[in-house]
Amino acid sequence: MFKVLVSDPISDLGIQQLVDASDIAVDKKPGLSEDELVAIIGEYDALLVRSQTQVTARIMEAGKQLKVVGRAGVGVDNIDLAAATERGIIVINAPDGNTITTCEHTFAMMMALARHIPQAYAKTVGGVWDRKTFLGVELRNKKLGVLGMGRIGSEVAVRAKAFGMEILAYDPFLTEERAAKLGVKLSTVEDIVRNADFMTVHTPLTPETRHMIARPQFEVMKHGMRIVNCARGGIIDEQALVEAIDQGIVAGAAFDVFEVEPPAPDHPFLKHPRIIVTPHLGASTVEAQENVAIDVSEQVLHILRNEPFKNAVNMPAIPGDVLNRLQPYFTLGEKLGSFIAQLTEGAVQEISISYSGELADVDTQPLNRYIVKGILSHHLGSDQVNVVNAMHLAKSRDVNIVTQKSTAHKGFTNLVTVSLRTKQEERLVAGTLLNGYGARIVQIDKYPVDVAPEGNLILVSHNDKPGIIGRVGTLLGSNDVNIATMQVGRKLVGGAAIMVLTVDKGVPKQVLSEVAKLPDLNNAKEIMLV
Repeated sequence: MFKVLVSDPISDLGIQQLVDASDIAVDKKPGLSEDELVAIIGEYDALLVRSQTQVTARIMEAGKQLKVVGRAGVGVDNIDLAAATERGIIVINAPDGNTITTCEHTFAMMMALARHIPQAYAKTVGGVWDRKTFLGVELRNKKLGVLGMGRIGSEVAVRAKAFGMEILAYDPFLTEERAAKLGVKLSTVEDIVRNADFMTVHTPLTPETRHMIARPQFEVMKHGMRIVNCARGGIIDEQALVEAIDQGIVAGAAFDVFEVEPPAPDHPFLKHPRIIVTPHLGASTVEAQENVAIDVSEQVLHILRNEPFKNAVNMPAIPGDVLNRLQPYFTLGEKLGSFIAQLTEGAVQEISISYSGELADVDTQPLNRYIVKGILSHHLGSDQVNVVNAMHLAKSRDVNIVTQKSTAHKGFTNLVTVSLRTKQEERLVAGTLLNGYGARIVQIDKYPVDVAPEGNLILVSHNDKPGIIGRVGTLLGSNDVNIATMQVGRKLVGGAAIMVLTVDKGVPKQVLSEVAKLPDLNNAKEIMLV
């Protein structure tokens, strides 16, 4: 018999399959303190939680028989993943359980926004019969811009088509082929901002997506736009949105999320007549709470019975001899992935990974996961991607992954080369480990370099002419940006070249734009490797 402890309130229906299993004994003990959990966890094989229980390293250390921790929900912030991985405890979540409920809440907000439902309700129950003020608009024949075509965004698109809407879709992984399958028009953020009548966001919050809709976008936005955000606070600049509404650019907005939750009592959204707000209700339905519990219970059963499972969010076991050889390269692989993801424009279509030297004799699949994680995390967020689900996420987005191996050393004991192909371009980065120096990037596209993959980097594409370095250094210095290191890579004197600068802090976008406008400079990009 396997013993399962449920330490948070989880619906009976959600765990019914565990209760009914002949080889499972379930104990429900919600509200236990850490000390109380430590005292009893040693007799259990699995622990099911929601967000209340903090699954600490101390609890897992006491769980001598613990094989799996299941989180009935998406986030795993309350679980010490590093401690779980170290002790071989699998952590699983239920990322699909709130897809439909969040999608439906998005549509509820969109309909409420189109027809002024909350405002009309408040006035009617207040004793005022006003049919003239609340003139709404139809969804039919309107253009809906969907930013983010993951699980939720795709479901929103399906339902919007049923309303007779035309869908303009943006996602860094969306290809024309997949867009055609979904029946949507592949678009850029600018296309959506300029042409959509409604816009809804369904991207994770990452440095790349933070304030992706801000003043520059509002300045060129189609007048009369209506905006819905049931994803994450911070994707849309809240202050800039209020200004755009007051200026008549945006007709109204409906938000389920805020940059800071709960919002301050004086938050401008709370009393604005054209903004509808709800307190982060996207996943708050009976069905969603049951679905996440059912999903995680099913996976716990599979794990305890040694059957195939999904939705693990920490590192699976790797044979000791393989781990010893690969572990020094894990960080390098993830940094190479992150570097090339930030370097490349367009929807990712293919990731090519090449191993040269001694690594050709090792099972490099675990290292592949770190590289793909580094690439996907840039677009999807580090909290959404891990070394277990990276390959699954790539496959679900039609990203082809190719691995090649060669025993040829190419001047290095081991060389890891990552090539990323998008619809727009193909870029390459290669790295290795150097004795006494650690991880190094040794090639960017066709140019040889020697760069430590860490911190804030600026990559400048330029023509190899006298004075370039001085002009870049002067401009950065005058804007209080200190250069720590500099590398120049070139093939021919006077030809195309690249410059890689390590700087002490992030560079404002305006300064980066000024760098790119200097004579004989073609492009300047900031790359952050944390």
